[in-house]
Amino acid sequence: MFVDLNCDLGESFGAYQKGNDKEILHYVTSANIACGFHAGDPSTMRETVKRALEKNAAIGAHPGLPDLIGFGRRNLDIAPQEAYDMVLYQIGALHAFVQAEGGRLKHVKPHGALYNMAARNSELAAAIAEAVYKADPNLILFGLSGSTLVKTGEKLGLHTANEVFADRTYQLDGTLTPRKHANAFITSDKQSINQILRMVKEGRVCSVQGDDAIVKADTICIHGDGPHALEFAKKIRSTLEAEGIEVRAR
Repeated sequence: MFVDLNCDLGESFGAYQKGNDKEILHYVTSANIACGFHAGDPSTMRETVKRALEKNAAIGAHPGLPDLIGFGRRNLDIAPQEAYDMVLYQIGALHAFVQAEGGRLKHVKPHGALYNMAARNSELAAAIAEAVYKADPNLILFGLSGSTLVKTGEKLGLHTANEVFADRTYQLDGTLTPRKHANAFITSDKQSINQILRMVKEGRVCSVQGDDAIVKADTICIHGDGPHALEFAKKIRSTLEAEGIEVRAR
């Protein structure tokens, strides 16, 4: 049994620093690097790519909506063609930095609102999956476990990774509780770790409605910008390994 541990990185912008990328890379196995639309800038992209390569973390593009002010978390009414264009553009930008540093781009994980929209919207999911496939059919498409995005990627012939979240609560249909809800986040390390172990071992997660939702845990997302993110990442990795679960990239 093995699982990937991923984190969204490179989300600083200009003079604004976000997260603890350098230290969190000691514990994660995949790095999703922002590509300049929702966060990130060319220098941050280059620096984050170099750090990820130094730690042998698998590098993925983390394309988002063009919404720096809203950090890519606000739904925008975009057409499928726009989604295709912006995802392909961002993959290409990060790929250039990865190639320049002697690495290889391994996966793509949409960010924020784009991720959640594509989890339900089949047309957006198809556009994103096609952009990934056209960029490189060997890339792995990360998406919410059991989502339309994952299923669409599989139909197109892409390798996919069903993603689960360490610090988010779930609805009965397997979707994440929206961030605007008071119970969207799990703040207890113990509760988060128990949720992770159950998702990995049993393929189930207790929803906010009280019943179990079915999930598949190929990769676990942890957020690197919280006040205790570094200690939490360390605790998750050590717990998984103590339970006999290998932590490695897909």
